[in-house]
This record gives sequence, structure tokens and C-alpha cells, in this order.
Amino acid sequence: MAQINGVYYSQCLVKPVHYTAILCNDNAQPTNGNPYYDRPVKNVYLLHGYSGSDTDWSANTPLGEYANMFNVNFFMPDGGNGFYLDREETGAQYAGYVGKEFVEYTRKTFGLSDKAEDTIIGGYSMGGFGALHTALMFNETFSVCIALSSALIVSGVKMMKPGEGNSVANYAYYRTVFGDPEKLDTSVNNPEFLIKELLKGKKKIPAIYQACGSEDFLIEPNREFKAFLDANNVPVQYFEGSGVHDFVFWRAQLKAGLEWALNR
Repeated sequence: MAQINGVYYSQCLVKPVHYTAILCNDNAQPTNGNPYYDRPVKNVYLLHGYSGSDTDWSANTPLGEYANMFNVNFFMPDGGNGFYLDREETGAQYAGYVGKEFVEYTRKTFGLSDKAEDTIIGGYSMGGFGALHTALMFNETFSVCIALSSALIVSGVKMMKPGEGNSVANYAYYRTVFGDPEKLDTSVNNPEFLIKELLKGKKKIPAIYQACGSEDFLIEPNREFKAFLDANNVPVQYFEGSGVHDFVFWRAQLKAGLEWALNR
């Protein structure tokens, strides 16, 4: 396992950005008998949550162990607090940054496969929302999405009025990030709208692994999204079990999500 802490200049964000990479290319452990080494390496992009950074996954999860176990590389971009959505202003195209620019940069820099079947995206909380949105918006780039405790808060944002907010952020933040709340039903910032558009166009929807702890404060919006997928006949591998909004749950479910994704 090799760990890289890198910086490159992002055209989408108009600044140097940090990223962390965990590579399995120098695995010192015997691989004989491990079926994951009977196929090419897979590449997994992991997104952090609100107020987090590109180092959160590597600091709280044994990614080196998972990399060697599953024959995968991990790439973690720093997405700030932008919910991985494009905004109107210059330097705030977070969807393009994580879904296109960063993928193209890592593919070129590390000689990665450009096949969707070899490309997976995942995340927790804000990053779970970002993983779903990115997989749907760039559905030809990613074959699988692993969405953990996703901040599927569009329905709540739609109800907000000027001057309101919650314990996380105020109305001005949500309007800046998501756009006009009154237009979210038909906005590309809404994962449900993206799914409807993909279904309408008979286009591919990446495979989805969705998990949330039953004691997590985001459990209800996750249940609602699962119900939306079921109502629209979109397959989803759903897990709900004891857990709160923390890395105890996300560590276990990242491993479970990878096992599912790599053995479908």
C-alpha cells in the first residue's frame, strides 16, 4: 500500500486543491488465492462530509487494508462544503470538479482505467449525497455508487424561507449551494430529478448501495429516498442497522459496500 498526499490546480475551483490517494500497487502481502487479484485493479473515489477534508477517510478507516484486500485504489478529493454541486459563480463548479476533472486528472496521472466498470464512487453524509449526485450526473463514468448516511436534504431545503436555517447552516448557505429552493423539484441539484431524467431517456443508472444507521438523524430522508427508488423500479442494495452518524458505522459499511460492488 502506498499513500500519496497531493496537490494539483483545479480549473473548476480556480485554485490548488488537495487530495489523498491510497494505492495497492506495492502490496507486500501474498495474493495467491485472492480472487480480487484475478481481475484488473478497480478505482474508488471517496467523498468526505460537511466540514471535512480529503484526509477524513484515510484517518478514520483502514483504507490500506481494504486496498490490499480488494485490489482497489482509493482517491479522496477535498470538496470543501459545496455538497459537490455546481454553482453559478466562477470557481465553484464542485460537480464538474469531482465528477470529471478529478477523475480525468487521476486517470492521467496514475495510468488508471477509463472504463466505468472499473470506477466506483462513494461517500458519507454530505459525501453520500455527493456520491449519489455525481454518479447520476456522470452516469457514463461510474458503474457503482456507495452512499452512506447520505445527507438527502433536498426536501428540507425546498421548505426553507429567507432568515431560516438549522443547526448546520443558514438559509443563505443552502440557497447558494442548492440554488433557488422553490425550483429544486426540477433542478439538476436534486438526485430524484436526475433519476427521473435518466429513466425518461432510458439511460443507464449506476448500481446503488445505500446504508444508514437506524439511530442516525438522517435515517428518515434515507428511508424516503429508498421508497422513491422502489416506486420508480430503480434497483438498490439497501442496508439499515444499528448505528449513528459516525465512522464506526461508515467503516463497516464501506467494507460491506465494496464487497457487494465487487461481487455483483
